[in-house]
Amino acid sequence: MSDRIMPTKVVFFLVPKLHLLDLAGPAQAFSTANDLGYGYDLYYVAEAEEITTAQGVPIRASLEWPALGPADLVVVPGWRSPRLSPNTPIAAMTKQRLRAHHAAGGSVASVCSGADALGASGLLDGRKYTTHHDLTDELAARYPKGDIVRDVLYVVDDRVITSAGIASGIDLALHLIAVARGAEAAARVAREMVVYARRNGDELQDSAMLRHRGHLSDLAHRVQDVIDSRYAEQLRLSDLARGAGVSERTLTRIFTTATGLTPLRYQQLLRLERAEHLIGHGATVEAAARAVGFEDARMLRRLRSRPAAAS
Repeated sequence: MSDRIMPTKVVFFLVPKLHLLDLAGPAQAFSTANDLGYGYDLYYVAEAEEITTAQGVPIRASLEWPALGPADLVVVPGWRSPRLSPNTPIAAMTKQRLRAHHAAGGSVASVCSGADALGASGLLDGRKYTTHHDLTDELAARYPKGDIVRDVLYVVDDRVITSAGIASGIDLALHLIAVARGAEAAARVAREMVVYARRNGDELQDSAMLRHRGHLSDLAHRVQDVIDSRYAEQLRLSDLARGAGVSERTLTRIFTTATGLTPLRYQQLLRLERAEHLIGHGATVEAAARAVGFEDARMLRRLRSRPAAAS
């Protein structure tokens, strides 16, 4: 998604039997962003005035779409679908709306099986996309002109943004907020929602950033926010402590109690995992070491050789 795109209107298109969290997760993120002053207006539209969710909760929706511009976003949450239905449950007019909005410069996103709606609208052709792991084979067969990406949280390709399943819709929304309003805005929204495990689209489910976020220390989370966004830089403990408003000793104690790691060790783990990702995609050890902030490859080699490095 281009940095120039600044979604203001977020339209959720609702399909019968949609999953509540597919809708509620990203809706809460954009709503919280609006509450914090970042200027999002949410709309809920459907092809019927009442939609029954997969969890049995009825939702009222509008039949009328708001006027949309290039800065706006349409999101299609997923619906209950252990297997894809023979026919995608959206009308031809809705498919045309999705195509027209994208053709006019707007962004279109999906959560889980919502990617089926984008595929039926022709928006996956020639693009990379993802969906829930249970549906990847079927969706790949149904839309062979696209390039499905497996085992990632979300994929962004030419203003078509697809995410995996259920909770990944929150990751997608936080990413879009970060792109449009800045990383600080996304961090504020995540803290307000008590969602600290913000994840990148190309991250696997199991990562150091996730494994060490299962605590409720706001100070530790704020320092992790800094390290997460600047892990390739030389971060001094004194600067981290000053930014957190505590002494170095207090920061180390609180951070270690919350995460089980010192700030330096946490940064090293992030660097190591990113380096492993780059090496797995063809980078040399030397190039990966430079990319993640090591002065040379020796430290990276030492970290890779430790038995506990991957833990």
